[in-house]
Amino acid sequence: MTAFFRKPAVLAAGLGAIGLAAASQLYQKEPIKKNTLGLSPLPKDTSVVFVLGGPGAGKGTQCANIVKDYGFVHLSAGDLLREERQRKGSPYGELINNIIKEGQIVPMEITISLLHAAMKANGGTRFLIDGFPRAIDQGEKFEDEVVKSKMVLYFECPEEEMLKRLTKRGETSGRVDDNIESIIKRFKVFKETSYPVIELYKDKVEKVSCMNTVDGVYNDTKRALEKHFPSK
Repeated sequence: MTAFFRKPAVLAAGLGAIGLAAASQLYQKEPIKKNTLGLSPLPKDTSVVFVLGGPGAGKGTQCANIVKDYGFVHLSAGDLLREERQRKGSPYGELINNIIKEGQIVPMEITISLLHAAMKANGGTRFLIDGFPRAIDQGEKFEDEVVKSKMVLYFECPEEEMLKRLTKRGETSGRVDDNIESIIKRFKVFKETSYPVIELYKDKVEKVSCMNTVDGVYNDTKRALEKHFPSK
C-alpha cells in the first residue's frame, strides 16, 4: 500500500476482504437495494478533507507534509485503484486498467467502496482523500454513504506546468497514464468534471496556488488547513 498508511498489513487485508463487497454487487445480476452501498458507519469524529488539483499539481507532495505535521492519514483514490487493478483475483482489474488508460473515471461505487475499506482498516479519524471526488455525483454519494467532508483543498496549477511535470515524471514512473496521450485526456476529464465539483463545494473550498516553491506552497496550505483545523 502507499507509504502514508499507518497499518499496511491490516489495510491490505481489509481491501481484500471487504473493499469491494458493496462494489461487487454493482456488476452482479442483483442490483444494490435502494441504490445504497450498505457500508458500515465510521466513528462520529471522523474528519475528511477532499484534496483536488489537476494531474501533476503536486497534491501527493503536499499531502505527505500534512500527514507528517498534522497527523492525517493520506488516502489516494488513484493509488487504491491502481493497487486494486494489480491485486491477484480482482474481478475489476481489467476494467480499472482500461479506464485509467483512457483517462476516464472509474465507476464511483468501486472507488467509494475502496476508500471506505481503507478508512475502516486504518482506524484513524482524520483523512486526506487525494484525487476525489472527480465528479459531483461521486462527492454526493460519498457524503451520503460514508461521511461529510469538512473542507476541500484545491491546488491550482496551469496546464502547461502540469504537462511539464508529468512528462518528466513519466520518464521513470512506469505508470500507464504518464504518457502524452493519456495526460491530455486526463486534463480534459479534469476540467469537465472537477470544476463543477469545486463549484459545488465553494463554501468550503480553500484554493492554493502551486506556482511557488514546494515550501511556499506548503506554507499557504497550512494557512488554509488551519482555518478549519485550528492548532491546539
